[in-house]
Amino acid sequence: MSIMQVEVVSSEQNIYSGEASFVVVPTVQGELGIYPRHEPIMSLVRPGALRLTVPGEDKEVLVAVSGGVLEVQPDKVTVLADVAVRSAEMDQARAEEAKKAAEAGISQAKDDKALAEAHKALAAAIAQLKTLDYIRSHKK
Repeated sequence: MSIMQVEVVSSEQNIYSGEASFVVVPTVQGELGIYPRHEPIMSLVRPGALRLTVPGEDKEVLVAVSGGVLEVQPDKVTVLADVAVRSAEMDQARAEEAKKAAEAGISQAKDDKALAEAHKALAAAIAQLKTLDYIRSHKK
């Protein structure tokens, strides 16, 4: 089985560093499936569920990403995410509340900085909700 090195990093921490045999990244062009020895590319990441097939694991490793940049090399995938959260750390109620708070923040923003922060929070909440939806729809 071919494998590649995968790094998923947010501005706050290293979320995942290890091997994978397949990666699915939500990009602005759609979901991109990546196998080892993929052609080099770069793309913008959109909010959603990043999925990793890890050798020896029964389930996919899921990470909610709110946006960022993807770089693919034949033997390595790097995702520099604005915000990234492992699925084990997510909670539906908290994500829904964060989405509501971010939407309120957008409508009440008094300056560009507050507006940008509210948009970032909204993207993070949407990414978590999309990841939780994916988990629910793929439960066995």
